[in-house]
Amino acid sequence: MRVLDAAFWSPGSSRHALAAPLGFSASKGKALVAGLIDQGLLEEAGTQASQGGRPAETLRLHHGLGLLLGVDIGVTSLTVAVLRPDLTLLAQHSEDIDVRRQGPGVVLARAAALMRELLARSGGKAGQVLSIGVGVPGPVNFEAGQLVSPPLMPDWDQFSIRDFLRDEYRAPVFVDNDVNLMALGELWRLKRALPNFIVVKIGTGIGCGIVCHGSVYRGATGSAGDVGHISVDHEGPRCHCGNRGCVEAMAAGPAIVRMATAAAEAGESPVLAAALAARGSLAAEDVGTASRAGDAAANRILQHAGHLVGQMLAAVVNFFNPSHVLLGGGITQVGPLFLAAVRQSVYQRSLALSTRQLEVQYAPLGAQGGVIGAGALAMSETLRVKGVAP
Repeated sequence: MRVLDAAFWSPGSSRHALAAPLGFSASKGKALVAGLIDQGLLEEAGTQASQGGRPAETLRLHHGLGLLLGVDIGVTSLTVAVLRPDLTLLAQHSEDIDVRRQGPGVVLARAAALMRELLARSGGKAGQVLSIGVGVPGPVNFEAGQLVSPPLMPDWDQFSIRDFLRDEYRAPVFVDNDVNLMALGELWRLKRALPNFIVVKIGTGIGCGIVCHGSVYRGATGSAGDVGHISVDHEGPRCHCGNRGCVEAMAAGPAIVRMATAAAEAGESPVLAAALAARGSLAAEDVGTASRAGDAAANRILQHAGHLVGQMLAAVVNFFNPSHVLLGGGITQVGPLFLAAVRQSVYQRSLALSTRQLEVQYAPLGAQGGVIGAGALAMSETLRVKGVAP
């Protein structure tokens, strides 16, 4: 089982690469892998590039083990995917939702319908589902699989997502905060090569997934990483959490849209004014488009929001000292100026030792980070429940 866990986190590894870090001798490792192949738990997946001599066969979890379902619920979007045990993506669908207006019954019923459609499209059946991973935009009691007093979706408080989905598939359901899943997805992409990094999702809200010593850190009660409610201006606007000047209230997607609308209505930006007149409302992507066109007001808005996010992240960097800060969520659509402003603020406000080797960049998995992370959650927790991982 330890070899299976290693194969999941390091797909495409050779027999020796899987067995050696676990402390097995070459002969025992070879025998273990051969046994797992005979049992239909591992399979060969081609050869590695030759380094001189006979090229090594690569291994992966056997595709015949079953299928994984990944569900990524954001504040304004729903993405469902079907994946193989090695996280090969078989089918995916995304659509707009609004969890602030739609209750859990409506959203989860739609997710379940999409699961059925995508399974059929993939040629799969409900009985083949190994497990289901679900990400939600709020604090989660991980052991119970329930949201706890989520600020943006109060109707979901204590709702049993696990029971709702398990009734149909009779497969284990694992629920976590959406940005924790993004962090888990990046950890899998990196084959656990980076032990200490953070993923920050900036969309309707702002949250942070923390990878510490090679594992996602959830804290004592599951609320670790709720950085959106760190105050960056004690005299700032009231946040929906009840406090003033939270970075989420001043620099997340809705705040950027408010600043852009004000600039358009004040005549400060012809580009944004034209977009507002054409559609009656603006989106954060409009600010990015205007910025790339050289619009001064749009540039000012993105720089202001980026500096506030960087101010918050500097405190996190000084405290945690990650090697990488990966930014994801809808904010990645606005272009490079926002990222540059975040970087400038982080490096300016953080201690020199904390930033000596720090990299701040957009998350490489991008929009797929949530469903890849959901699949990673489903498979890794299935292995853990079977007694593999700590």
